[in-house]
Amino acid sequence: MPKIIKNFFNYLNLGDKFLWTIIIIISSYSLLLIKSVSREGANFFTLQFIAVIVGFLCAVALQSVNYQAVAEKYKIIFIFCVLFIIYTLVFGITVEGSSGINARAWIKLPGGITFQPSELVKIGFIITFSKHISILKAKGKLNEFKSIILLCFHAITPVVLTHLQGDDGAAIIFLCIAVFIAFIAEIKIRYFVSVIILGIALVPLAWNYVLADYQKQRLLNQINPEVDPLNMGYQQIQGKLSIGSGGLAGSGLFKGERVANGVVPIQESDFIFSVAGEELGFIGCFLIIFLLFLLIFRVSIIARKSCDDLGTYICFGFIGLVACQTIFNLGMCLSLLPVMGVTLPFFSSGGSSTACLYLGVGIIQNIYLNKE
Repeated sequence: MPKIIKNFFNYLNLGDKFLWTIIIIISSYSLLLIKSVSREGANFFTLQFIAVIVGFLCAVALQSVNYQAVAEKYKIIFIFCVLFIIYTLVFGITVEGSSGINARAWIKLPGGITFQPSELVKIGFIITFSKHISILKAKGKLNEFKSIILLCFHAITPVVLTHLQGDDGAAIIFLCIAVFIAFIAEIKIRYFVSVIILGIALVPLAWNYVLADYQKQRLLNQINPEVDPLNMGYQQIQGKLSIGSGGLAGSGLFKGERVANGVVPIQESDFIFSVAGEELGFIGCFLIIFLLFLLIFRVSIIARKSCDDLGTYICFGFIGLVACQTIFNLGMCLSLLPVMGVTLPFFSSGGSSTACLYLGVGIIQNIYLNKE
């Protein structure tokens, strides 16, 4: 066996095998669903398969890079992330048919490949925000008013920038990641309450001056999607019909007629859950939720075994990313929340999201390796 391959498997063997097993099962399940969508038209399967392989290789490599040494460069990482989003805001492109309507959130790479920088920035933000909080806690200044203001500025920067891109789905996820990490770090509840009260007070301002017309329409339409069944309500109505049509066990993998005919818009990405619902029924949908729960549970175990606060915060930042994207995506598919362009972690087609989530897994594995 060539030395490079032997070293690769040695690195792989050092990591948490249970976590690797969960990730491999999730990715395999995702590829099956996307393969079904790819029966007709665009071949989403090939792009997703490449993203999984690239992400997996990068994760194994990142597993050997000490997360503490990476986090020491948090200021550089933060500046890079901000400049990356600004570059996308100025020179990026809008991918036609994306859920983030009018979102300039992608850049074009050589070979015609598109990449969504905010997915990489999510991982960078988990590192920088975790390091920021861990420094403040080590100094005993975590709950000082000045520290809270600085943390709010740190958190709100990617939120504002992604909103300016038109990608409010990503903006919400950044906010959720920050809340998860801050809560685990034991920032006093009064600060959370103050932010919530301020947020409620700013709702009228956001409605009149921040939200675009189509976003307002989506929120209003959420109350009753059937009011506009051929336009704003179409995707969610058809998504629910696909999920409900599968019954207990579904019509069978690669046999869903609605999937084959592309009845649900963007079913390969934002509405991949509807593919599982139609073809694999309640059992297939439950399996998705169960696997993601297992992933979150395992990462929480690694967090508790971390040798320092930084590792714990990074783990819970990743949990916040996966948990919130899962909740928002399922809420979209079940018409419990408005459509906001949030993908289902590891399952939705999207090379940027999948590959970058694997980077997060690589960092988690390194935290596991350094638990002693």
